[in-house]
Amino acid sequence: MSFNVLDFKVVKIHCLPEGNRIKAFVDLGVNDLLLIKGLRIVRGNKGLFVSMPQEQGKNERWYERVRCLSKEVEGRIHQKVLEAYKAQPVGR
Repeated sequence: MSFNVLDFKVVKIHCLPEGNRIKAFVDLGVNDLLLIKGLRIVRGNKGLFVSMPQEQGKNERWYERVRCLSKEVEGRIHQKVLEAYKAQPVGR
């Protein structure tokens, strides 16, 4: 299956103050038809990574609201989001 028809666009980045493990919240547009709100850029032990939107269940565990079923699509989303974050002004 080809995913070349998917066009991802970072619509909004809300950067958080330095010192937080979560660096920013991101809204991502897909083909100018769908908006995914609440992706997070997180500083982990191995560097920055992108976390999909989550909500906490009644059992206090966290569950993804949006899940990529393809590693290729997931990789493209993460790449696009991190590129946009790194392009932000230094003071953010």
